[in-house]
Amino acid sequence: MAATFIRHQGSKDLPPSLHGAVVAIGNFDGVHRGHQAVLECALEAGRARNEPAVALTFEPHPRAFFNPDSKPFRLTPAPMRARILAALGLDGVLEIPFTRDFAQTEAADFVRDVLVGDLDACHVVTGHNFHFGRGRSGNPDFLREAGHALGFEVSTVEPFGDEGGAVVSSTRIRELLAEGDVAAAAGLLGYRYTVGAEISAGKQLGRTLGFPTANMRLTETNDLRHGIYAVRFRRADGTLHDGVASYGRRPTVEAEGTVLLETFLFDFEGDLYGEACEVSFFGFLRPELKFDGLDPLVAQMRKDEAEARALLSGVKPLSELDARLCFATS
Repeated sequence: MAATFIRHQGSKDLPPSLHGAVVAIGNFDGVHRGHQAVLECALEAGRARNEPAVALTFEPHPRAFFNPDSKPFRLTPAPMRARILAALGLDGVLEIPFTRDFAQTEAADFVRDVLVGDLDACHVVTGHNFHFGRGRSGNPDFLREAGHALGFEVSTVEPFGDEGGAVVSSTRIRELLAEGDVAAAAGLLGYRYTVGAEISAGKQLGRTLGFPTANMRLTETNDLRHGIYAVRFRRADGTLHDGVASYGRRPTVEAEGTVLLETFLFDFEGDLYGEACEVSFFGFLRPELKFDGLDPLVAQMRKDEAEARALLSGVKPLSELDARLCFATS
């Protein structure tokens, strides 16, 4: 098995440690609890065979490829998805470039050339509704027949329902985040929704007001509701800091500002510019508002800080994955 997690582009020139792996196939956007059921099946098969377990996924998201003018809200861009897959215990992720030529690949050719020829997969795991190949002609039954002929096993995982019996899906999570309901989204994800980006310089107004912030520009497709959140901030060195974050356009100080995530870290002094950091969302405090001047804005920011501190003081991990992502220092 691989000693460290490997993020590999494509299926060619695979590192020797990942040959003959158990392969879980899917887009895995969000790596939510339904995805985790598929991935855990792959991990169990890998442990039973003493072989590595890897995720095989596609970049860009096929939906974005086929509908470039209406790109979906990506819950986990490729770097964040890889981080979560590593935290789950997988040995690697193979990111297949989803190109026009690849979209025309016949299902049988994908199995023969990629799964067998490139990967030498010993076992393939998919969700129940997995389709692949030109015209979505491949499905789990097709895959099982191919596996019987070509020498690999196939497992199919049934839909995963939440505590109310509703199927967990990326679409449901996107809708909850668009409403600002990060707590309900966390229940479906199995961990707190987390974003990552490099800290960029701003106008330093927050520093002037006594609330210096670490600023991030998230992807343009991020539809998280604009507002104020209680968050946990992870620095590049793995250290954690609680904080309060504003996501939006800052209507009190700019007529039409760039959308930014601005995080005020509690009890912290230092320079974060250029660091690749993460922010995990624990609770929605209030919507973004326009105040009549800076004094009422600062007064509200103090209230936001107090509310965030109170909320974060009692938080506990939702799962082992949540503990690794949002509670454990590295």
